[in-house]
Amino acid sequence: MSGHAIRILGIDPGLRRTGWGLVASQGSRLSFLGCGIIRPATDLPLGDRLAVIHLELSKIVADSAPDEVAVEKTFVNKDAEATLKLGHARGVAMLVPAQAGLTIGEYAPNAVKKAVVGAGHADKKQIRLMISMLLPQSKVGSDDEADALAIAICHAHHRVARARVEALSA
Repeated sequence: MSGHAIRILGIDPGLRRTGWGLVASQGSRLSFLGCGIIRPATDLPLGDRLAVIHLELSKIVADSAPDEVAVEKTFVNKDAEATLKLGHARGVAMLVPAQAGLTIGEYAPNAVKKAVVGAGHADKKQIRLMISMLLPQSKVGSDDEADALAIAICHAHHRVARARVEALSA
């Protein structure tokens, strides 16, 4: 890996709350750069909520200038309609960085938890605790922000291995 820091934007997609977290990764060092939540009004129609997420994520990508983006994969739950709606938000979360020409990593929730906590079935409290330890300068106010930072950290941990695989297959 090169000597300069890579800016990674993690996105935890959701229709009510889309969390985002930005870290810098340089070798094994991580630095907190920012985090927040996009909250479309819950009384808006689905299309308008997606438009708000698109607009706000576009601003975040433009303002934070990430080098790479990581998005959490959608898990399928018993409520098919809720899963489908979450998939719409995830589609927007994938579209915005793709439109900006950015590399996008996708990670299952258990992979994110394992990368950050060391266990694939960690709870929200454990994730927030590890985020505060790994990024002590962070000011995380919600689980959505913590999850987004965890997704970015997972990407940072996996990018070296992914680069090696890509180099071998080139």
